[in-house]
Amino acid sequence: MSDITQLVEDFIQPHLSEPYELVDVEWTKMGRDMVLSILVDKEPDGVSIDETAELSEIISPLLDTLRPDPFPKDGYLLEVASPGAERPLKKAKDFEKALGENVFVSTYQKINGEKEFVGDLLRYDGETLTIDAAVKNNKTQQIEIPVSMIAKAQTMVKF
Repeated sequence: MSDITQLVEDFIQPHLSEPYELVDVEWTKMGRDMVLSILVDKEPDGVSIDETAELSEIISPLLDTLRPDPFPKDGYLLEVASPGAERPLKKAKDFEKALGENVFVSTYQKINGEKEFVGDLLRYDGETLTIDAAVKNNKTQQIEIPVSMIAKAQTMVKF
């Protein structure tokens, strides 16, 4: 997590009240612009487009009060959105909530000769994920992935 994403997450979290949940903060480059994406969800039915617009109106002025200002002088684009069906998995509660779901995980280093895994999340013990991952010939294999080796993890829609 970059310094800006951690700073924004720590700053926004106390201002985001129930029923909303801060899922993730992303700081990315899109063309020549920098984009600050704040992903928000709500149980049980998710967050609506109208709610993301309302939250954007609340969050934008809050971000303007951050001192020292961490954002580039050229400005940035703010996006407040739903994480969607394929939501990022970063925190312990994200992995716990995704147990039994189909997930995609990429790792910093190869495990059993691979760096990307897709399959059902079987177990999470705080330090390791166990995935029933798809392998060759339409078979599966249980793969244990240390959380410290995860570059990216998200739920995946199964077709």
